Amino acid sequence: MNRLESIVSDLVNGLRPLKFGPPVSHVYNPLEYAREPYRQYHAKYAFTPKEVVFLGMNPGPWGMAQTGIPFGEINAVRDWMKISAPIGTPAEMHPKRPVLGFECTKREVSGKRLWGWAQKTFQTPHRFFSRFFVANYCPLLFIEGSGRNRTPDQIRAAERNPLQEVCDHALRRTIKHLKPNYVIGVGRFAEKRARVALSDNKVKIGVITHPSPANPKANRGWEPVIIKQLADLGIRI
Repeated sequence: MNRLESIVSDLVNGLRPLKFGPPVSHVYNPLEYAREPYRQYHAKYAFTPKEVVFLGMNPGPWGMAQTGIPFGEINAVRDWMKISAPIGTPAEMHPKRPVLGFECTKREVSGKRLWGWAQKTFQTPHRFFSRFFVANYCPLLFIEGSGRNRTPDQIRAAERNPLQEVCDHALRRTIKHLKPNYVIGVGRFAEKRARVALSDNKVKIGVITHPSPANPKANRGWEPVIIKQLADLGIRI
């Protein structure tokens, strides 16, 4: 087992005993039921060292929850990264959040924007991943009884603290392995967790605006915004 696989296995084992109460009704962990695409992602693209690691918050229902890849919009994963594998399902699925894997017809806007920018700017995955990598802080998708997503920062403190302890530890090990110069939070939550978890690391930490359609700034033109934000951090595209 290589180092990243060891980190993933320990992360999965550390998260498995955690319990989350109402309003959370379902918890998906793609690192369990979509592990094979994630293995391929590491095997093909996690070569070291990296210049920048982009750090997302947690899976979206139509992205990583379907493909196992952070921000994993299906077309980008299958057609650009050339990653595809059979996908299992969570032990309990919410009827409004089915896991259909690469057969899912819905598209995650955040992933379409992030990977669309990567593809347009760098053309090939090798050119992008020679400098960059994309990871998620927390691999769990939290779903309320209504079907609404609940983000990790909305989890009750008594449940959130042990979750963050496990995810912080995995993040420290991941960054130690990838050796980036920068860790860039995709959104403020990921930036905050990176600053806490990596406080003893000399890596530079910054933030770019989140590509979510819930973010008005992203809807006015996400790419020019993040290109400027990266340039201000000293990252040239």
